[in-house]
Amino acid sequence: MGARNKTARGLVGLIAAGTAVGALVVDAVIPETARQHMRNPRWPAHAKFHNAQYIVMSAVLGGIGLRLLTSPNGDPDRNRVLAAAIVSVPHVGMFGAAAFPGTALSDEEFRDSPANTVKGVEVNILSAAVCLAVLGASLVLGRGRRHPTPSHG
Repeated sequence: MGARNKTARGLVGLIAAGTAVGALVVDAVIPETARQHMRNPRWPAHAKFHNAQYIVMSAVLGGIGLRLLTSPNGDPDRNRVLAAAIVSVPHVGMFGAAAFPGTALSDEEFRDSPANTVKGVEVNILSAAVCLAVLGASLVLGRGRRHPTPSHG
């Protein structure tokens, strides 16, 4: 396997691992952000249910992506592309969720929290965009001539 393909697989693996544990860490473990999500006493149980659903879904999708990348079965390039597609789901979902009427990227009471923006950009959208950009880079890096053109001479 060439260096470009190894790098491409590594990028997908990085995002897959982050996807597998990221939502749990951010929404339930880190005090500053967990108090806005699973540890928010003002959130109704149903809102917490959907946040927990997102945490579990992200863990499952990240795990499937990692399994595809490490599978000895199938074509490694195809597995990488499938893993990238699967791992992209929660990150694409951030943009889709933000487009629904009545949704907000953060609760009003936490709008001014420094944990919610980086240089004025909302962290949910920023992190999703970075993850999708890295996955896109992995697809570009992994492209190449799969079968050399035979020379006729």
